[in-house]
Parts: sequence; structure tokens; C-alpha cells
Amino acid sequence: MRKSVWINVCESSADAYGALLMQELQQMCPGMRIMGMGGRAMRRQGLETVYRAEDLSLVGLTEVVTALPRIAGYLREIKRLLRRERPSVLVLMDAPDFNFRLAREACRLGIPVIYYIAPQVWAWRRSRIKFLREFVHRVACIFPFEQDFFLSRGIVARYVGHPLLDLIHLPELNLIAPQENRIALLPGSRKKEIASLLPVFTDVAYKLSLKHPDLSIGIVQAPGVDRDFIKSHTRDLSCLEFISPENRHTYLKSCSMALAVSGTITLECAILDVPAIVAYKVSWPSYMAGRMLIDVPYISMPNLILDRGVFPEFIQSRANSKELLQAAGSWLDHPRRLADVRHELAQVKDLLGKKTATRNTAEMIMQAMYAS
Repeated sequence: MRKSVWINVCESSADAYGALLMQELQQMCPGMRIMGMGGRAMRRQGLETVYRAEDLSLVGLTEVVTALPRIAGYLREIKRLLRRERPSVLVLMDAPDFNFRLAREACRLGIPVIYYIAPQVWAWRRSRIKFLREFVHRVACIFPFEQDFFLSRGIVARYVGHPLLDLIHLPELNLIAPQENRIALLPGSRKKEIASLLPVFTDVAYKLSLKHPDLSIGIVQAPGVDRDFIKSHTRDLSCLEFISPENRHTYLKSCSMALAVSGTITLECAILDVPAIVAYKVSWPSYMAGRMLIDVPYISMPNLILDRGVFPEFIQSRANSKELLQAAGSWLDHPRRLADVRHELAQVKDLLGKKTATRNTAEMIMQAMYAS
């Protein structure tokens, strides 16, 4: 019988990891059928696509509420297809509010569930621990501290490494030296984030360029994001250029610093030794709900991994052009501070381990497939 895997990715940021995983599985088991929900990279890799990940790229409580009817329709259809297709393994990536409902259905059908890029229950909503213990077969941990956390709570887990190290080709990139007058603007992949923070970032860029006329500033387009949408939230500045998703790592490595939304991109900056000033802004109801639920001292992953505030963080009302300008100007005026941050970032790669995440996770999936 032909083996099949269902991979469910609901976030554009996880799409590249899903594509790498598909490639590894196809090499391990030629002819394997891979179905599910994913983004452009996974579709290029041959995913039998049910829904597109970018259609569910949401952030914040109120943003999700407005999309509930559409989300409910997606869930009904995917559950129906799981019952019809009966894949050998269900692989869930991130997006617990959506994917937990599929995990429950898969368990009812006797389909093993692998969670890759698991919910960050060590940070918030620890009530989900019981669910993971009951409905998830294995958790593939991407941060070194996660394995012990899950194992101590009765969840079968293994630290596989972080897939960014599979995605970023460091030997070639490490040959690129940062240019002192080059700054990256990283507005993220979610439309709400771009609409909220990119105008602030470009205002900071404009004011920096007045004081530093030689500045070169690039807006890095995330995978799956339309450039016209980015341009609609950007000031028309002569110092600005647009960087395609395919060239983002090469460009980032050449930058002296970045302004970034909170998310995976901050970890990309850390791996590439790029100091970043981090901003985070959602609707006020979402922010107030988060304050009550989140139990970690930082919002950016490099700071959490290092357990100290290496990247300055500006949250909600502090994510304004005045405060970001002050932080960015301080770094530009004192290059030694940038050098100190780069020195600290060298530890991030050591803590994340080697390029093993995709292969280790694929092996975990294959073991579950042939054990079922």
C-alpha cells in the first residue's frame, strides 16, 4: 500500500520548513504521497494542496475572530479528507489553535500525530500540555530547552535542531562582511503586522537618512507577501530598495543592523549575526489578553535562547518611531555597541546545534509510519 503523509502548515513562516521536510521525505521514500495545507514553497515541492497557508496568516485575537467562519469551513473540509484519505501520519506545524482540532480527529481515526514546531506552552497557555500528552504521538522540538520541558511533563519529545540552520547556507554567507551604512527593514509576513509597523519603520528610515545621507536601507520582502502590498505601506524614499525573498539572507548578512517585527525573522538575524531592534504591535484586546497569558521575560527568540535582552524590544505603544529612532541612532553613532551585540549572537548558533532538524524529523515520521 502506498504510504502517505498529511502535513498541515497554516503560517507562511513555516512554509519553507515544510518544503524542506517534504524534500527529505521524498528522498527517504520515493513515490510517497504528501497532502495537506501549505504555502508556495510546499506547493512547488509537489504538495497536493487542500488550502493555502497564506490564507490563514493571522495575528492577534481580534484578527482571528473576524476570520472564524472561514476557519471553521477549512477545518470541516480537512477533517472530512482525513477520514476519506486516512494518511499514514499527520504532521502538524505551529498554529495550535487550528491544528489541535486536527490532532483530535486524527487520534480518533488512529492516525499517528507528529508535532513539528510545537506550541510554545513553556511561554503561555500551559493548559495545552494535557492536550499534547493525550493527542500527540511525538513532539519534534526545535529549541534545546524544550525537550526537557516536555519530557518532564509526560510528553514524548526529541530535540531535533532548528530548521533555520537547514535553510540558511552559512558557509557562503559567512564570507559576506556587514556594511556600516546598510540597514534592513523586516516587516514580517502577516498583513496586519506590515500595515501596523512598516509605516513606523519607514518613518525611522527617513529620519535616519536625514542625519546619515549615505545610508542604504532595504525593505526585505518575506516569502508569500505581495510586493505591491508592502509598497502601499511605505514612504517614497530615495534611500529605499526592495529585497526579494530569494535574496533576503544574502542582503541581511551585508547589513550592519535591522528593524524587525517579532517573529522567526529575529532568529534569522541572530544566526546571520545581524543586530536587530525588535517591534511588536497588535490590537489592544489582543495585547491585554497576551499580557495575562504570557509567562516569559522577552518576546524575541534570540533573547529567550540567550536568557538576556541582547535585542532591544519595543512592545505596543513603545513601538513608535521616536523610540525606535533613538535606539537605531544610538547603534549607528556607536559602532562598538553593534560589535558587542554581534559577539553575543555567536552563542545562538552554538545553542541551536547542527543542521539536523529536517532529517531528524523525517526519520521520526518514517518510524511512526512503519510502526502504525
